[in-house]
Amino acid sequence: MPDGTSRPLRVVVVDDQHLVRTGFSMILGTEDDITVVGEAADGAEGVDVVRRTDPDVVLMDVRMPKMDGIAATRLLAGPDVPHPTRVLILTTFDLDDYVYAALQNGASGFVLKDTPPEELIRAVRVVASGEALLAPSVTRRLVEEIAARQRQAPAPPPALNQLTSREREVLTLIARGMSNAEIADELILGETTVKTHVGRVLTKLGLRDRVQAVVLAYESGLITPRS
Repeated sequence: MPDGTSRPLRVVVVDDQHLVRTGFSMILGTEDDITVVGEAADGAEGVDVVRRTDPDVVLMDVRMPKMDGIAATRLLAGPDVPHPTRVLILTTFDLDDYVYAALQNGASGFVLKDTPPEELIRAVRVVASGEALLAPSVTRRLVEEIAARQRQAPAPPPALNQLTSREREVLTLIARGMSNAEIADELILGETTVKTHVGRVLTKLGLRDRVQAVVLAYESGLITPRS
């Protein structure tokens, strides 16, 4: 919730269904600390709207005409984007492969289109904070299902050897969807100390954010489904 001094979170909604865009905009618009600054009906229009409005978070559908959500996400948050936008993918259970591709192209997380309003609002705040990719409870299950279909995990990157045992432990807990506070409780550490460990993990592995850390942990086999 707003503290009276910070500006509201700015959100853009990108979906080819008018009713979906309107519904999400109405839900988010009820919150004092969130304002919808733009809408778009396809990925190409969405990229244009985002670049004009500079939102904190983009709600991005996957399947859209002209340009799909994955391509749009890559343009807004991909590895070559110097100042990436946080993208929250809107999806359904039958789009797991698309979701995984979106995460690889810079998405900060995803929620189901039929998610309860309170969960959608929470997801927007979580993504805006940059703290946890797997905050929505359904996300962990979907990522595990995706990872389970990877028949052979690639060899772990050599940079993993640069991590201390504590940093490796922190990386594993990040991949399990834990927030900094939850990691602090799990390891009996101060939250400030955890933030320091997270920063060192990202720096040593050359990762932009904890989203990339989660993807690396699953792809390298450091963490496996239900491990």
